[in-house]
Amino acid sequence: MTARVVSLHTYPIKGCAGVASTSAFLTPAGLAHDRTFMVVDEEGVFRSQREDPLLATIRPEVLDDGRALALAAPGAGEVRVEVDLDGPRRPVEMLGNPYKGIDQGDAVAAWLTGVLGRPSRLVRVPPEHDRTTDGETPGRAGFADSGALLLTSQASWAELDRRIGERPAEPVAMERFRPNVVVDGWSEPHVEDRVRELTIGGADLAFAKLAIRCAVTLVDQRTGRRAGPEPLRTLADYRRISTLGVAFGAKFSVLRTGWLAVGDELVVRRWADPPGGG
Repeated sequence: MTARVVSLHTYPIKGCAGVASTSAFLTPAGLAHDRTFMVVDEEGVFRSQREDPLLATIRPEVLDDGRALALAAPGAGEVRVEVDLDGPRRPVEMLGNPYKGIDQGDAVAAWLTGVLGRPSRLVRVPPEHDRTTDGETPGRAGFADSGALLLTSQASWAELDRRIGERPAEPVAMERFRPNVVVDGWSEPHVEDRVRELTIGGADLAFAKLAIRCAVTLVDQRTGRRAGPEPLRTLADYRRISTLGVAFGAKFSVLRTGWLAVGDELVVRRWADPPGGG
């Protein structure tokens, strides 16, 4: 079951649109520039598509190797940010956990406030950010919910859409799941659940946890409109994981940094033990 990378995606601003690339460097905290920025309210609490689905319409572009950032949104034009890495650290909160962020100034704050219709500011992960994530293999991450890298497969997506179509209902796009790495070549769905250690390109990864999905998957990533109940309704039929919720995709921690590229083969070095051991 040879699988290869068919797409790579980073999300420079947590909750905002993704950026596709043909190659990317995998750092200890995930793909370079992935979730290094976050939109927060006046109190420093992060904004999510769960409450602010219009975040999906904000399209960031990383410039000058991360020293600048351009943001664009329909009807709002564009704003450019000269990234501040030296400014004062301010308290921010994500999923109830306290962190520090560097505020990126009033101009981008005013632009974000206009797009979202609520007071908002942009913060960046400080260079000294040293967050440890949990899971079977602990790792590091920027402002991602948990885990450095989210991997999904075309086979899993095809099975989900087949089941959605049987209702019948409209299929959903893979972008609803906001993956970092999408692979194809596995003949069965959810093979990624069983991978425990793998090599892609010049990088090594280890399984951290299954990706438990939330209401963000109900948002159309192109329009910023909530378009549920799919895929959560169908996932609840066959992918419910105890009391945790429904799962789609797997999160991995970084064992060895290196370059990944579309077309790279996945070399699985260790699989999960089958149920009952052996």
